Amino acid sequence: MIIALFPNTTNRQSRNLAIGVREFLVSNGATVVAEDEDAPLIGATPLSSIDPKQIKFMISMGGDGTILRLVHKYESLNAPILGINLGHLGFMADVPISDIYPSLQDLINGAFIVEKRVVLDGEPPRGERSFAVNDIVFHRGKNPSLIEIAIHVGGVYVNNFEADGIIVATPNGSTAYSLAAGGPILSPSLDAIVITPISPHTISNRPIVLTADQEIQIQYLSDYDPIEVSCDGLTNHELQTGEVFRITRSKKHFPLISFLRRDYFSTLRTKLGWAGKLR
Repeated sequence: MIIALFPNTTNRQSRNLAIGVREFLVSNGATVVAEDEDAPLIGATPLSSIDPKQIKFMISMGGDGTILRLVHKYESLNAPILGINLGHLGFMADVPISDIYPSLQDLINGAFIVEKRVVLDGEPPRGERSFAVNDIVFHRGKNPSLIEIAIHVGGVYVNNFEADGIIVATPNGSTAYSLAAGGPILSPSLDAIVITPISPHTISNRPIVLTADQEIQIQYLSDYDPIEVSCDGLTNHELQTGEVFRITRSKKHFPLISFLRRDYFSTLRTKLGWAGKLR
């Protein structure tokens, strides 16, 4: 069994933890690989020396942003991802430092499930297609005022929005920028997409939840400077007046490891500080 380990070796705590994780996995019969520049620092096998298709699991050590960068950097890898949280707020990287070794033991024992979460494909009018695990964000960019955006779903006109922008998010991304902009929390198992306006001019412009199998067309209408389109904050495009950006559900999924002894709602309670009742 080959497991790819992706630590932040510039951080001493992460590097030391990675060495411990590597030793634990090797003692349980696994071969641990890491990026070529990191492998000597933690005693792992260089990633370039093996066939990437042989990787059974990927372990990310950081936060949710680390997982997103990993998914985009290694787009061709389809191995399930386990996120160890070394940051502050992590919904994907939800294994705390205190629970690393029990979680790794569950991984070895097969006491987990792989959640196949929705991924979005984005087709710009120019340039290469992009994908998003969390969200595709349309933002006014350098424009100092609100922009006007038209939305069509499945070829049917929905509305024109005057706002700072629009967020099109997966259930996985519903707890990220969309939540901060007032969008709903979607269970990650849903086959759905949420469209959330960013600071809309009209208070009746509310988030909309759609089934994931519908094509969404976002057209920029304002006669201003081009607006910014960002996929997971990592892949960027520009949309000019009159141009249309198309969004569809990707054929691939985002495979995230979830442990049987933990649940999504306990993660929400912990990360969002829910108290349960008024006191």
